[in-house]
Amino acid sequence: MKRLTALIYGIICYLIFFASFLWLVLFLGNFEAWVPTTVNSGAAGVMPEALLVNIGLILLFGLQHTVMARKSFKEKWTNVVAKPVERSTYVLFSSVALILLLWFWQPMPAII
Repeated sequence: MKRLTALIYGIICYLIFFASFLWLVLFLGNFEAWVPTTVNSGAAGVMPEALLVNIGLILLFGLQHTVMARKSFKEKWTNVVAKPVERSTYVLFSSVALILLLWFWQPMPAII
């Protein structure tokens, strides 16, 4: 039963990854009709504010990837999460960080 639960959990995590990665492609391609937000959708915000929000979102995504990929973190993390689902959980957290980035992205009035 534990193996089946881990398998189902893994499939769900990777489906969430697939959906978030597809959203990223459509987000960057500016397909506004297909996804709730795109890189240029919505009214452009005030430059410093939008820039700070976007940098914060990129940092969140990068820090999550960097911290959870470390061997020392994985050793401690497997005390909390079972070893067979450790990778799936990493994928889930990465997908959630990406979804947050895509959802809260602020269009900027200038090209950087």
